[in-house]
Amino acid sequence: MKRVTIFCGSSTGSEGVFIDQAKVLGEKLAQQNIQIIYGGAKVGLMGAVADAAIAHGGQVIGVIPNFLRSKEIAHEGLTELLIVDSMHERKMKMHELSDGIIALPGGFGTLEELFEMLTWAQLGLHKKPIGLLNVNGFYDSLNLLLQNMVAKGFLKAINYKMLLISGNIDDLLQQMQRYIAPMVGKWITEDKV
Repeated sequence: MKRVTIFCGSSTGSEGVFIDQAKVLGEKLAQQNIQIIYGGAKVGLMGAVADAAIAHGGQVIGVIPNFLRSKEIAHEGLTELLIVDSMHERKMKMHELSDGIIALPGGFGTLEELFEMLTWAQLGLHKKPIGLLNVNGFYDSLNLLLQNMVAKGFLKAINYKMLLISGNIDDLLQQMQRYIAPMVGKWITEDKV
């Protein structure tokens, strides 16, 4: 992996460990020469990841829709800041630029981005590793829901295993480096997304 897309909150959350782990992730990716692709904001966990990576010599590319840039949340100290027209274009550009995806704690936007990438993987549109950094058990309930989806016949076990989950950054990065995507039939092609 040379480039990783980071999905995470534009808030810092209610526990200091969230921002602490965002900073550690940014630092570790910079130290491993893994470029970060993210939403381009200077606020919340998003800004913390970017700032930590930059402080440790990392390369960070932000992708932000113009309407958010105009609200003065765009990070102006990045390696590169790409301005796009829509949220969908933002996700597509982040997907195109990356070799893997990591989701940290966040809200609706983080979950929407994560699940779109998982859906695309399930449909065979990409074979990139998708990691969930389960900081302080933040995603335990989500993981239980996913397991219930498997148990109730709405999600295949092989597709559940496409989501790599760990509360430890080093472990998650190792899982992502070793990841081999399952063989799935392409129901649709990328140009139809």
